[in-house]
Amino acid sequence: MTTTDSQDYLFQRIKELLPHDISMVDAISEILNVSSDSAYRRIRGETPLVLEEAKQLCDKFHLSLDQLLGIRSGFTIFQTERVHYKNFSFEKYLRSILEQMQQLNGFIKKEIIYLSKDLPFFHNFSNEPLFAFHYFFWMKSILRHPDFEDRDFTLDCLTPEIKQLGTDLIQTYNNIPSTEIWNTECINSIIFQVESYKEAGYFADRNDIRKIYEAVEATITHLKNQAENGCKYLPDENPELKKNNFKFLYNRVTLGDNTIMGIADHIKTVFLNYDVMNYMVTRDEKFCNETHNDLLGLIRRSTLISNSGEKQRNIFFNILLSKIHDRKHNLL
Repeated sequence: MTTTDSQDYLFQRIKELLPHDISMVDAISEILNVSSDSAYRRIRGETPLVLEEAKQLCDKFHLSLDQLLGIRSGFTIFQTERVHYKNFSFEKYLRSILEQMQQLNGFIKKEIIYLSKDLPFFHNFSNEPLFAFHYFFWMKSILRHPDFEDRDFTLDCLTPEIKQLGTDLIQTYNNIPSTEIWNTECINSIIFQVESYKEAGYFADRNDIRKIYEAVEATITHLKNQAENGCKYLPDENPELKKNNFKFLYNRVTLGDNTIMGIADHIKTVFLNYDVMNYMVTRDEKFCNETHNDLLGLIRRSTLISNSGEKQRNIFFNILLSKIHDRKHNLL
């Protein structure tokens, strides 16, 4: 690829990725900190991009610089989002994810495919005790934040700002058509976390253990209702007023991982979760297309239990709910 071709390709990709209500000139001007006229000259190819400018644009839009330069290395380039308590706030973490979701939601044609091995991230925010527990668990046990080292869990640990970000996240997610692929192991991790904290004596009030399990139970029951209605909505909303935008599949084929694919128009982005809170992002065309094909293959081999498939839907959710019932019974 020549320098001119590479620059044309980069700006064409950026144009495809930008929501329709955002001017490319304004976006390039802001990212590169240049005037609108300078941004125009770069877009038209009159002024060549320097390597640092190309890197800035690729980083911003999660594009592969080696693909842009025509390097056929066999590698896939990911942008990593790794959190550490020394340069981290939970508000910043949630806001970053919210911005990516809002960017996806800004497109006319959009979709999320979520292959999960745990309770999918966004469902934590529809029930406050569940959200509070996971927030505390992430801060204390995953990030090992010093402010949480000597603290025990209480239900009032969420700040108003974090609560609002959680609400914004689930509302934005509910607006995006989604396909979720689950198996019966998806709630094992939350059960393991609660039981570990119970054994370690990290609950200030042991009655909160029951409240968390009741929150998980309510979340699963609400998910069953969403699957039945084929749409995403909050527990206090009327599903009849919502669009048909939710496909729920029961995967018996394989134990999945936490892979999220966002599709905006025809541009694909893959998010790979690792170490609980961290994730990697790529828009590498080859990798994303292969991942999309793999997900479509798994969808074909899974059982659709949203809208129809009442018997299979009841079987699947009864398996999940029975796990919670067993844990609640053991609290007696």
